[in-house]
Amino acid sequence: MTLVVKWVVLAAVLLGLVILALAVRPLLGRLGRLRRAVLALQRRQAEAESLQSAALALQQELETLRLKAEITQEHLDAVKVKRAASSR
Repeated sequence: MTLVVKWVVLAAVLLGLVILALAVRPLLGRLGRLRRAVLALQRRQAEAESLQSAALALQQELETLRLKAEITQEHLDAVKVKRAASSR
């Protein structure tokens, strides 16, 4: 009788393992898709960080150009004042 109980227990354990394997199988397929999605998001994040640093560099260059334009305008105004003073 103990032999029958052992076989029943073994069959129940094996059936549980088969059911577990069947339940896990679709999840493993989803993990592959999730991994690819994570990699794509990481690439996008790296691209966004690169674009952000490029935008910051452009913003700094724009500020430099703005300052140069201000200085140039001041020089032009000074030249206009000198010309106006010398023509009188």
